[in-house]
Amino acid sequence: MPFWKPYKVPLLLTLVSFFLYSLFAYDLVRTDYIKLILLYCLLWFFFILILKYAKDNIKFLTAIAFLSRAVFILAIPNLSQDFYRFIWDGRMLLEGFNPYLYTPESVIQSNVVFPINQAKELYAGMGTLNGSHFTNYPPINQLCFVIASLCSSHSILGSVIVLRLLIIAADFGTFFYGKRLLKKLNLPVKNIFWYILNPFIIIELTGNLHFEGVMIFFLVWSLYLLHSGKWKWAAIVFALSISVKLIPLLFLPLLFWYFTSINLTTQKSILNLIVYYMIIGITTLLLFAPFFSSEFVTNYTQTVGLWFQNFEFNASIYYIAREIGYWFRGYNEIALIGKILPITVFLFVVSLAFFKRKIDTKILLTNMLFAFSFYLFLSTTVHPWYIATLLILSVFTKYKFPLAWSFLIILSYLAYINLNKADKSENLWIIAIEYSIVYAVFIWEVFIQKPIQYKEKVKSKRII
Repeated sequence: MPFWKPYKVPLLLTLVSFFLYSLFAYDLVRTDYIKLILLYCLLWFFFILILKYAKDNIKFLTAIAFLSRAVFILAIPNLSQDFYRFIWDGRMLLEGFNPYLYTPESVIQSNVVFPINQAKELYAGMGTLNGSHFTNYPPINQLCFVIASLCSSHSILGSVIVLRLLIIAADFGTFFYGKRLLKKLNLPVKNIFWYILNPFIIIELTGNLHFEGVMIFFLVWSLYLLHSGKWKWAAIVFALSISVKLIPLLFLPLLFWYFTSINLTTQKSILNLIVYYMIIGITTLLLFAPFFSSEFVTNYTQTVGLWFQNFEFNASIYYIAREIGYWFRGYNEIALIGKILPITVFLFVVSLAFFKRKIDTKILLTNMLFAFSFYLFLSTTVHPWYIATLLILSVFTKYKFPLAWSFLIILSYLAYINLNKADKSENLWIIAIEYSIVYAVFIWEVFIQKPIQYKEKVKSKRII
């Protein structure tokens, strides 16, 4: 019997999946919403089938996951313009300019001879909104941009290829340490494929070049080291994660009781926790140090603040609060609401951190999942790639609502239907469909399913 015969169905499914990915990568524009939704749904259909027919063949699924990424190697991202800014920042750094001190708009308007190659093309590609603001990408992210510029300083496609290879390498690291952490937690190793083989991850990270993938790699690596007892190394790697994206800062309060749960004296636990936080803080500051100046601090804090008080996209609870503000005040209250929501998130995370005094790594990961979910539920801006962090955390828990959200998030791209029209506002009915399903799954898993299971356990004990 030929060696491939037992894999006939999975191989056929895989070939069709590769074909669909190639259409997505090279023959799609984001305003073609019918084709976008159709291709995405088909990719998910084949993703589920591949997992069904090859769920126990780890090597086969691994090969599919990374060969699927290889399909995108020569593609220019078609759902996001952010990569133009990545290349801009990298080339500015390569020429000796601090990207945190200059907006692309100011460079374009003030120079006859531009300091970087393809400046006009990059500025046009990123758009005026992106080009009018200072960069908000932390130093490890900037290092990736510089590497792309070093390898290809005259070609946008060349830079794209290098950035993509870096993200694929990070995904491999996430796969490697994710598998190890699942084994240590006595969880099924195949859970990692809900992330690594997920069409959403392949399209958003590899396809559209979002560096959540690199941040997630360092985060998973750090959690693996922490669980293995190597907490000092875990702190350094955690700082690297923060230095790609700032999101992991949200998880720091959750570690308070984790250290006291280790079999050490209370005094020793608190001392270790303080040292852990100090290592993270010092490492992060050292990474930012080459860019430091008073102007940098001002520009960076103002730019980060824009995400809470100026920008709005694909939100849920914030949109409800915004409508209430319209009823009472007659105008958009984002400046006020944008200040209240982060405070609410912080208070929730702190309360979550002190909810249980004895926690292990599984509980820590579950708390991180809930903390980041609450953050996204209250955010003014929820871009599709933000869900990647939620999805990887869910791999180590029993909750599947992030998986449902990773499928439904494609609906947010329907906002671009009105891109060339006078009314560029989002369709709130579409957003309502997205979040109604996400909240329904969330409520079922967290508030309904658990009590039902508890009652069944109580009944079984009474019978015994």
